[in-house]
Amino acid sequence: MNISSKTAAIMAYGLAVIFSAPASAQEYAPDAARLVTPALIGQLRDMLSTPVILMSIEAQNDRRAGLKQADIEALDAQWVRERKSDDQPLVAATLSSPASSYLMQQQAGMLGLYASIFVVDSYGLNVGQSAVTSDYWQGDEAKFQKTFPVAPDAVFVDKPEFDDTFKVWIVQVNLTLSEGGKAIGAATVDLNLTELARRSSAAY
Repeated sequence: MNISSKTAAIMAYGLAVIFSAPASAQEYAPDAARLVTPALIGQLRDMLSTPVILMSIEAQNDRRAGLKQADIEALDAQWVRERKSDDQPLVAATLSSPASSYLMQQQAGMLGLYASIFVVDSYGLNVGQSAVTSDYWQGDEAKFQKTFPVAPDAVFVDKPEFDDTFKVWIVQVNLTLSEGGKAIGAATVDLNLTELARRSSAAY
């Protein structure tokens, strides 16, 4: 995976923003219902509905057509093994894809607001991501099951969780991605809710 020095510097600054949250932030979760507004969801959908993302998903849907459940589980197991190995063909291919490069740029440009972003195909298999995920198949998780099979415009905002390492609250915003009114995949944006609350307060 090749990341330009400028992009790397921006990403490093974004991580510094995440790390700057006080330890006392765990005492309460910011109000996700107030902060994750329809306007914000619209911005996320616009970011994720660009040609590089939609074309990448459709290309993988075509390439994976007819995949069996055993094949899906084998790919997922391969991903998990590769995360612990120096030999990472599947991980490297995914992280070096145009979709992943685009998502890395989007995450870096928001300077700590997005903790991670990833998009999946119609099976729930990763197509592009801004960072390495723990697994390759998301199809057995709520982030996929409450979006892609539900509707072409479905949105599922999960419960906030406290990240004890970074000392911030994270909320997952999950969206069905569609083309021409037809669902083709889904996306998950891990929002730094602590940072979102800070920016919201600063706007007043």
